[in-house]
Amino acid sequence: MFVVFDMIRRYFMYKGYDVRYVQNFTDVDDKIIQRGKVEEMDPLALGQKYIDEYFKDAEALNLLPATIHPKATEHITEMIEIIKELVSTGLAYEVDGDVYFAVDKFPNYGKLSGRTLEDMKAGARVEVDERKHFPMDFALWKKAKPEEPSWESPWGKGRPGWHIECTAMSLKYLGAGFDIHGGGEDLVFPHHENEIAQTEGYLNGQTFAHYWMHNAFLTINQEKMSKSLGNFFTIRELLSNFSGQVIRFYLLGTHYRNPLDFNDQNLVMAQKGLERLQTSIRLAQEALEREGSATDERIETELLKAAKEAREAFEKAMDDDFNSALAYAALFELAKTINGYVQESPAPSEALAEARKTLLELAGVLGIDLLHSDQVPAANDEMLKQVMEVVLQIRSRSRQKKDWEMADFIRDALKDKGIIIEDTPQGARWQIKKELTSS
Repeated sequence: MFVVFDMIRRYFMYKGYDVRYVQNFTDVDDKIIQRGKVEEMDPLALGQKYIDEYFKDAEALNLLPATIHPKATEHITEMIEIIKELVSTGLAYEVDGDVYFAVDKFPNYGKLSGRTLEDMKAGARVEVDERKHFPMDFALWKKAKPEEPSWESPWGKGRPGWHIECTAMSLKYLGAGFDIHGGGEDLVFPHHENEIAQTEGYLNGQTFAHYWMHNAFLTINQEKMSKSLGNFFTIRELLSNFSGQVIRFYLLGTHYRNPLDFNDQNLVMAQKGLERLQTSIRLAQEALEREGSATDERIETELLKAAKEAREAFEKAMDDDFNSALAYAALFELAKTINGYVQESPAPSEALAEARKTLLELAGVLGIDLLHSDQVPAANDEMLKQVMEVVLQIRSRSRQKKDWEMADFIRDALKDKGIIIEDTPQGARWQIKKELTSS
């Protein structure tokens, strides 16, 4: 979800929009309180701990920081004021220190998910609470329990329900009728449905958000990834084998509204695809640094045309519901043209510079950095570079003497150590790759 909406935000920025992006943190709820008991840690401190950990993973995935990152516990006052208004208008009611939203008092309840109150009541899988006026009524405020975080309110000490925090923070930082509300498709009901009801009830019918966007699930063997099924893993675990760039490149290779079935081998394929684009950028830069100038105007014209067509194809794909998967095709087509140019006429040119710039920019719109490959730091060590120059000279002499066995031995032995040699028309190159492992 975070990668998808970061991509959407970046594309709006690329198109010239001024984007105000709010991403809130739920730092107190039932699950956090229960986890705090297990870890013998204050729930609020635990919430902050995982907020800090989130930012580490976000940086690895190249997520732009939100314009504002509000926390639920910093907006209790705003939540209480909204709940008070809902109670005063009859849309909410208090029972023994708990406050519930009366869904049957909100005529449009179910408009996002398409469900009716009758269907919800028949298929309700919620705990029976005789104090509720209607089975689907949901908590706006929860009465304090011993040793749980709590705040003073008109209904006694307690804490907010899950849904109300989003209303308070959205209205404070975006206002009524903001453009886009996002989230995973599992939040459509009941979370987003409840958000709409309580917010538009509070706003006396004003629109809460104009567009609702939901990304599909990440699945494992066609089953939704979830803690309850025990088939989940964390970004931190993936980062031990794959770079954040590769993970991001993989996630955006499928349209955001289509389920993505996780597979380690597909991540390896994503790594190879990303390297193809990075190699095109590197080859173009090497050609631009050579002496001389392009002489074939036909190739120059074709390269400029390819850059223009790539941008048009990219924008067409992204304008069609942010189809990043189709946008990839435009990137690879331009990379293919760049590679062909470098092979046929490896000399500096304005057209090559423009094509390279276009490929870098369009990939950057998706949050993909093609300038920096996932080489280990040792690749920048000057001594290693000097040693590798000698090794490549020895291998070149072996090839000149047609000692293919020695040349292949050097290449394969280095490959086993993680150093890849590429033979090109301009000579041999080398680079260090991270070893990819599957689990």
